[in-house]
Amino acid sequence: MKAIVAHSAKDLRIEDHPDAEPAEGEVGLAVAAGGICGSDLHYYQHGGFGAVRLKQPMILGHEVSARVAKLGPGVTGLEVGQLVSVSPSRPCRTCRYCQQGLHNQCLNMRFYGSAMPFPHIQGAFRETLVADAVQCVPADGLGAGEAAMAEPLAVALHATRRAGDLLGKRVLVTGCGPIGMLSILAARRAGAGEIVAVDLMDFTLDIAKAAGADRVINSREEPEALSAYSADKGTFDVLYECSGAAAALTAGIGALRPRGVIVQLGLGGDMSLPMMAITAKELELRGSFRFHEEFAIGVDLMRKGLIDVKPLISHTIALPDAHAAFDLASDRGRAMKVQIAFDPSLSSSSLPV
Repeated sequence: MKAIVAHSAKDLRIEDHPDAEPAEGEVGLAVAAGGICGSDLHYYQHGGFGAVRLKQPMILGHEVSARVAKLGPGVTGLEVGQLVSVSPSRPCRTCRYCQQGLHNQCLNMRFYGSAMPFPHIQGAFRETLVADAVQCVPADGLGAGEAAMAEPLAVALHATRRAGDLLGKRVLVTGCGPIGMLSILAARRAGAGEIVAVDLMDFTLDIAKAAGADRVINSREEPEALSAYSADKGTFDVLYECSGAAAALTAGIGALRPRGVIVQLGLGGDMSLPMMAITAKELELRGSFRFHEEFAIGVDLMRKGLIDVKPLISHTIALPDAHAAFDLASDRGRAMKVQIAFDPSLSSSSLPV
């Protein structure tokens, strides 16, 4: 089977790798669609991010859907041919954090396509994959592209849980990439009363408006637009910071009301914080990292039609064009979520000239 392998920055190869047979409790899968994530782009463009660097060739990818091809011994509840969303999260379930229910903080996590440990955890951008049965969530009724959006949706749902009660709250979202968009959808589903989205590009802001943002602000064209929300110590109850940019975080803090909540999703590296404002306004800074049970919840919400991710899938590119797909996914002025079709019948988007 063919797989997409990163060797170093800008060294992306489509290589042949051996197939594997499912063992007890495992499932053999034919991967259908895979979404290119920001971390995949960091490996492709820079060979890693922060202290996390590629030290050996690594199969990329962790946002995938697949068809069940073979059931290992003892597997029940799944059928051959069934479409599933595949969770990339494989906690050990035995460490002290797993025992506390904090599976996303597992000390022995095996998360697809991660160079954090060494040897690296190989990813899911491959034509065939063997996964634990518990990773496979039935996605009947969804398209393969929708099913592959379960992972980023789970990230946004986990952040929404970290944000707390959103019923009637005023929400600010900074950074309108896929996670920012999904945060808008998740916050609205959780009952947010008003959502304002901020980004640097009209392309992404138009999608944010269509996704349900009440107002969108191009901070490149209107750098002082958020200042109106800072009157009387601030306006917003919750900030989803999805850009990882210090300037966005600082501007968002200025627009938060006292005792507002900052949920930090963007991973742009360490940054300086306006600690005086955080202290004086008694703000709460909450990290949000990955997910666990939110993965299956997200699939359920999509299957029930309560969250629609289809408008966020801007391009579906065939596996042989993976290099071009990664370049396209890097261009936020032309693409939102770029997915790779491992099943040739799914490829429907032509590459922009």
